[in-house]
Amino acid sequence: MKLIGKTICLALLVYCAAATANAQAADSAAPGTNEPRVALADAAQVLDAAGRLALEARLRTTALTATPDAPTRNVLIVVTNRSQFFYNYVSGYATFYDGAGVRCGEGLFKLEAFAPNEASEVDTPGLRLTCAPATWRVSALNLLTRATDVAKPEQLAPPPAESLPAVSPPRTNLTAAPPRLEININGRTLPLQLGNPLEIVVGQERMRIVVSPAP
Repeated sequence: MKLIGKTICLALLVYCAAATANAQAADSAAPGTNEPRVALADAAQVLDAAGRLALEARLRTTALTATPDAPTRNVLIVVTNRSQFFYNYVSGYATFYDGAGVRCGEGLFKLEAFAPNEASEVDTPGLRLTCAPATWRVSALNLLTRATDVAKPEQLAPPPAESLPAVSPPRTNLTAAPPRLEININGRTLPLQLGNPLEIVVGQERMRIVVSPAP
């Protein structure tokens, strides 16, 4: 039983060690950054947040043999805008590594009004390079585009206006002049006026006639 237990423990240790090694290998192989290291003669590339190529940089200064006692204080790089956007402001770091992969210097660069496919030579003030670097990379701090180039969320169309019933224009109360009225009694024509009574005698009876407009 003790032998079986030791065998199981040994197998678990081997499995854990293999899993750890595989995980480390996967981490080192996976592109976990948008700024991979490249050789000094190669172009360093930067991807934007959407994974698209944004910048490409090449070293203009080639003599890089610094030491801790005699550090290099500045280098020149040529940065190219490989995106389709116009950048109002670009800033980032050029970082250098020795043969063992240890960082030995970084310098800040800045650009303004950077058009697509435009290349610009910039320096890296603040650099303190203390080694003869073997690799380098460029990382972007700011990639500020014009407001017209920023992708905007879809704007919902305004709801249609509620259809209101057509309102007919108010009628103008125009009072037409009443027509001229007459009454004919046995060949005798008498004028009539609305609202004014007319009295006639029929036989021995006096009759009162009033003409008024119908309601």
